[in-house]
Amino acid sequence: MKNTAATLLAQKQSGEKITMLTAYDYTTACIEDECGVNSILVGDSLGMVMLGYENTLPVTMEDMIHHTKAVTRGVKNAFVVGDMPFMSYQTSVYDAVVNAGRLVKEGGAQAVKLEGGAAVCEQIKAIVDSSIPVVGHLGLTPQSVNAFGGFKVQGKDYDRASQIVEDAERIQQAGACAIVLECVPARLASLISKRLVIPTIGIGAGDGCDGQVLVYQDMLGLTTGHTPKFAKKFVDAGALLREGFSEYVSQVQKGEFPSDEHTFKIDDEIMQKIEEKFS
Repeated sequence: MKNTAATLLAQKQSGEKITMLTAYDYTTACIEDECGVNSILVGDSLGMVMLGYENTLPVTMEDMIHHTKAVTRGVKNAFVVGDMPFMSYQTSVYDAVVNAGRLVKEGGAQAVKLEGGAAVCEQIKAIVDSSIPVVGHLGLTPQSVNAFGGFKVQGKDYDRASQIVEDAERIQQAGACAIVLECVPARLASLISKRLVIPTIGIGAGDGCDGQVLVYQDMLGLTTGHTPKFAKKFVDAGALLREGFSEYVSQVQKGEFPSDEHTFKIDDEIMQKIEEKFS
């Protein structure tokens, strides 16, 4: 069954957990979709895991459209959410609506995701009024890394925790269909999840959220360098890739690959004539 904003809401209402993973290419999207992932996020995290940037800030609308197109070509059932990159919506309501429209019209996304609380509620409402579903994002919002002074857990003190709860309610009121809660204390995320009608999707926010999302490279052991505390490694695909790449190099160097089973044949009589002609 095709996943939509409505089916995700129904999952929350029935107590069924929502599954979301990132994807940035056709092949990965196909596999995730086949495995029954409810929603696929084409995150601006692609700037770090696909393009090698230090953070998400350099990612452009063109980057997001390019990767979202690839993902949507591979998806039949998952609800595809495309990230709005840094400065694609903060500048004005007009820019927010235009760029959200591009992610849907050119990229094929079924929804867009914006980071921030009260400051972006006007943008959220305008995008929703344009018939585009919006997913909010609170807590550790990577586009604010410079303001936060790094990638840090948010909502541990009274003022900041209160602000996150209030922002979540404002985002819901503005018309968002779901909210991602990133790196907030589990009890705070659970409180927010109970107060909201719309689903919460946690990443480093505990099991009290209505669903979970992970960067797929993290959960497959493909991440190079630091791996976040909240990212469980479900299988060590990185080790398998290294083994496969190393074995390929070894067999090619030793002349073991390609063997006869990987080689195409030509009729002996034809080959003899070719050799006579070019000898």
